[in-house]
Amino acid sequence: MTSIQSSPVLVVVSSFSKLADAQAMARSLIENRLAACVQIQEGMHSIYRWEGEICEEREVVLSAKTIAAQWDEISNFIKNNHPYDLPEVLAFTPEKYEAQYGDWVRAEVKSGL
Repeated sequence: MTSIQSSPVLVVVSSFSKLADAQAMARSLIENRLAACVQIQEGMHSIYRWEGEICEEREVVLSAKTIAAQWDEISNFIKNNHPYDLPEVLAFTPEKYEAQYGDWVRAEVKSGL
């Protein structure tokens, strides 16, 4: 088994101030085969400190399903194409997921490797 075939599913999360920016990123991730599926959730309320000030903003959260072998490529792509100066780019490996779903994710992103 190759590393691609055994690479675990990875959920990559990033936030955006505008729905249109999140949608554009989602389309780019799918078109470039960096993710198999991207979900966008509106209505997130974020409170954070930026440049010494406490900020409160409405944000849109993007969740991209990919594989661990794609981490470097997808994280660099998001950083290089994100409108924020310092974008949130987090990744989580689900403890459990349905095997056929994992196979589908791997099949959708592997030709990008």
